[in-house]
Amino acid sequence: MDFISGEIIAIDKPLEWTSFDAVKRVRGAIQRRLSVKKFKVGHAGTLDPLATGVLIICTGRATRQIERLQNGTKEYVAELTLGATTPSYDLETKIDATYPWEHITRDAVEAVLPGFRGKVMQVPPVFSAVKVDGKRAYKLARKGKEVELKAKPLEISELEIVSFEGNRLTLRVVCSKGTYIRALARDIGESLGSGAHLSGLRRTRVGDIRIDDCLSLEDAVKKIETETVTFPEDYKMNDSEGEKQEKASSE
Repeated sequence: MDFISGEIIAIDKPLEWTSFDAVKRVRGAIQRRLSVKKFKVGHAGTLDPLATGVLIICTGRATRQIERLQNGTKEYVAELTLGATTPSYDLETKIDATYPWEHITRDAVEAVLPGFRGKVMQVPPVFSAVKVDGKRAYKLARKGKEVELKAKPLEISELEIVSFEGNRLTLRVVCSKGTYIRALARDIGESLGSGAHLSGLRRTRVGDIRIDDCLSLEDAVKKIETETVTFPEDYKMNDSEGEKQEKASSE
């Protein structure tokens, strides 16, 4: 593995890990392997702690590809719980209201889904990283402050039912960058004359990278720790150890 020229490592992010936690774990393994104190590692698209699935981690010079990778189409499998809402639109916060849901049929769901396909406008969740007057919306929301966000354009190219049992609706969503699946759950619940929140989310594809292409986080770390490490041609192997560390740390 050539961490300096750059590696693209696709992992299946574990539940309850932040994307930053996963990057930190990978970065730490690389730093130990190269015996450096600093090393450039980043990810191409945040996943919420309560979501699992494809998280692309880039090292060294491959971090220059992050923007390109982030712009790739995303695919998700999302579980919605009908009949209840939460302030964050997912399980991060507690249920704040309940609604009748027994009237909702599969046919009713099929009837509203076309309205969410194609180019649409979506209001992001207040519990999100969207900036309001230079501050993150979620920080304001957690302080109990009123947050008003503007709708943003996005595209949902595919949206279909995977399963529907009781008040649990599972959907497959293929969408553009910037789509909040939590907000989609909110909007679908409202369109069905009820409420809904996201109770499970798995990202199954980013661009051409699918979940089957991913390593578990622990397997990725093991790969970093055990595979042969190579260096780019402009990395001078005859430098002193301190110089080599400085050179690697600058990437």
